[in-house]
This record gives sequence, C-alpha cells and structure tokens, in this order.
Amino acid sequence: MHKLVVLYPEPADPDHFRDYYVNTHLPLVARMPGLLAYRYSFEVAATQGQTPYFAVFEADFADVAAMTASRESPQGREVGADVANYATGGAVVIHYPVQNGTL
Repeated sequence: MHKLVVLYPEPADPDHFRDYYVNTHLPLVARMPGLLAYRYSFEVAATQGQTPYFAVFEADFADVAAMTASRESPQGREVGADVANYATGGAVVIHYPVQNGTL
C-alpha cells in the first residue's frame, strides 16, 4: 500500500475551510481513480506544545504508480487545483510506501 498525507496549517477562515472541505473538496477527492480509502480530521493535536496543523488528510493507494496515475488524472488535477479555494494557510503533501510492523 502507498499512503498520501496532506497536512494543513491554520487557514485564514477556519469555518470556510471546514465547510468547503467537507461539502466541495472531499466529493472531488472521492472521484479520484485508484483511491482505496481516505480519512481526515480537524482535531489535530501535538504530543507536546501547539500543533502546527489545523487539519490532516490521508489517502490509500495500491502502490506509488496508482497514486501517481490518480493525481495526474483529470479528477486528480481538479482536486489539486481546488486546494487554493480553501487552504489559505497552504498544504504540506507527503507520500510513502507503508511498511507493516510486527507485534
């Protein structure tokens, strides 16, 4: 599995961010080809001190090729272009292959 994570710093208008994100942006995300699952939260906390992030998003893809193809698809490009409509604080995007741990 390959994971895409987006970390959102505090926006200028948190209420607009929440409303737009849930009602407009996430429905666009759900149309991305190859997307296996996604999760998000507006309750981001730091283990120590103040968190630098307002919201977090994570998406699962089968592998890096599936993620890349999804992001380069028309739906993926639409999602990328839409970020400026709500994330006035910017966005940090990272991705990585998931390694399973053992207990």
